[in-house]
Amino acid sequence: MRWLTGWSGLTAADPALAAVRPIAGTLLWGGPHPLWAVGDWRPDELRLAVLRPGGPAAVRGGLDPRDPADTTDHDTPATLRLAVAGRCGATDRELADGLAAARGGALRHLTHWPGSYTVVLRTGTSSTVLLTDLAGAQPVFHTPFAGGTAWATAALPLADLVGAPVDAGHLAARLATPETPETLGDRTPYRGVRRVPPGHALGIRGGRAHHTAHPDEPAETRAEAPAVRELTRALLEAVRCRVRATGPADRPRLGVDLSYGTASATVALLAAAVPLPAGAPPGPDPGRPPARTGAVKGSWARGADDRPEPETLPAVTLGDATGLALAVHAPRLRHLVVPPVLPYADLADPLDGPLTDEPGPALLCAARYAAVHRAGGADHLTGHGARQVLDGHPARLADLIRAGRPLDLLAPIAALAGADRATAGTLTGTLHTPVTVLRAARRLARTPYADALDDLALRLTLRQARGENRTMGRALAADLTWLRAGPAAHLLADEPLAALAQHLRTAARDSTTAEPPGARRARLALHRHAAHYRTLVQAAEQHGQRLHAPFLDNQVVRAARLLPDDVRLQPGARPALLAAVLAGAGRTDLPADWGRTAGADRHAPARHGIRAAAPALAELLDRPLLGEAGLIDTPAVRKTLATATDPAQDAPPAVLAALADLLAVELWLRRLTARRPGSAWTGLPAPRRTALET
Repeated sequence: MRWLTGWSGLTAADPALAAVRPIAGTLLWGGPHPLWAVGDWRPDELRLAVLRPGGPAAVRGGLDPRDPADTTDHDTPATLRLAVAGRCGATDRELADGLAAARGGALRHLTHWPGSYTVVLRTGTSSTVLLTDLAGAQPVFHTPFAGGTAWATAALPLADLVGAPVDAGHLAARLATPETPETLGDRTPYRGVRRVPPGHALGIRGGRAHHTAHPDEPAETRAEAPAVRELTRALLEAVRCRVRATGPADRPRLGVDLSYGTASATVALLAAAVPLPAGAPPGPDPGRPPARTGAVKGSWARGADDRPEPETLPAVTLGDATGLALAVHAPRLRHLVVPPVLPYADLADPLDGPLTDEPGPALLCAARYAAVHRAGGADHLTGHGARQVLDGHPARLADLIRAGRPLDLLAPIAALAGADRATAGTLTGTLHTPVTVLRAARRLARTPYADALDDLALRLTLRQARGENRTMGRALAADLTWLRAGPAAHLLADEPLAALAQHLRTAARDSTTAEPPGARRARLALHRHAAHYRTLVQAAEQHGQRLHAPFLDNQVVRAARLLPDDVRLQPGARPALLAAVLAGAGRTDLPADWGRTAGADRHAPARHGIRAAAPALAELLDRPLLGEAGLIDTPAVRKTLATATDPAQDAPPAVLAALADLLAVELWLRRLTARRPGSAWTGLPAPRRTALET
């Protein structure tokens, strides 16, 4: 795990604080607002700039030898310091210009560079500002500490610092209402550790923390052609700044994930079209032993004499996902098929695995993802986030009605009717599907947000499980709501559900929002996916490797917001948009039905994996920590697991999702309680056990 940390406004008279620092941390700047970098940062991932009165901005690498004159002793109230951590495509000149603009209060320039990164801005000797990304893949956390505020880009180290116990109420909210800000708030799994919402800035002045929204210009939708051009430009820049990165030489320089359809295929083709920078290492050093890749067919690691031609990119596909991978061809792409690893593998010992900052379903698939990443490059590009960034959430149908554009619903509803007509019969497709979807969209368009909070509270009280929708029309109509309970909500115990329901009813008294329901649901779904992706990175990224999700970059998210809703909601919108992006980048030979053919069942690996791991999972639920804390209905969870592992029937997707959420939290809790508290810091008083509080 790589993270930044610092604090501001601490009690200066406390001598015990002088010895507190992160273990193996590199001090980037000192003084009353110090900044440390912890973990395996690359030199080009940490960049610092300082601007003093009367002089130009000086930019250097965060791990470069420091000029003796560049110390905080020379800082004045007018001195500005900037740190950019992560993959940022800005040049030194652009960093200097952004720092100069920040002196006048224009902070939005600091989030408009290509890449995925965290920005830290220190103003003189009085305040610190941290900017998060729009998606939530680069979060910032903070907590009160010694009379001031400590912050970090990871929550677990802050919990270590202050001895924060686990917040059981937050875990219940994550399981029951994972996309409801009224119950989640800015809390984390650690009591007292707060999260800065995506698209917000954390300001610390005088030791006090406050959140403010990014000073961003409101996005206005454009016509389809200019919006696609902007999306093409942003995605190309996002891929290009990764291709130009310099990684370690013990594995191929660059790799791409080709397991999951149009998004990963688009990223692979764009990466293959961008030339590597001059002098970049093409692959492993012939003098080094081959890296461990598992049994990878055609792997670059077979031996030094069998290495592929320089500048080829391993395009990795899981063996059981080849039905989802698209047939893409480019001179620099070298296809590798990795033997499949099922979800829930390697759970015989629940404590033998990675501990991530927060729980997430990726913990159950860590071995599966790691198999792909071991075969990938030092910088491995993926298509994560494309669905959430580009697709039209079903609730956007209600946005069209609220905007006075009901005719734009005809095309998506007609497509749904055609699909249901082919699978469920003429009557269902021709009559039932259009009527059901249109009624649900109209109902959502006129439902006040406060009423939606009350409705969700009622559903939690009644413990309503998600029904199995047998047609696409019914499934879409069920998602046409302001708020939706999580798939595991009905498996929670009565007490946490009652507490959440009461909280929702209280919030409904004065809750209102000007944001349309579709835009709101899409934004919250993006934030949730970005958090899951961050857990995946921490669980499966190999040492020295970097996983990249260009679709989650600020500039790509901004460009996607320009797309008109009616374009997003068209049948096959995402493949068509990505084909247009590739055409704009010069790849015009794609077939007309590219990305629109039916693939393999996405839930089949999870069904096979949960059956194969049934004994280990039953042991995990023998005495679950979630049950001891009173959070779940343990008999109901065991019954659900027995149903999902029954080989005589296929578990529905809702059951698989519910178990994945619950088991991931249980696994994370076990690993957290087995960890030595305070192990991220030195100089702390006696460490305090991170206990589970209800």
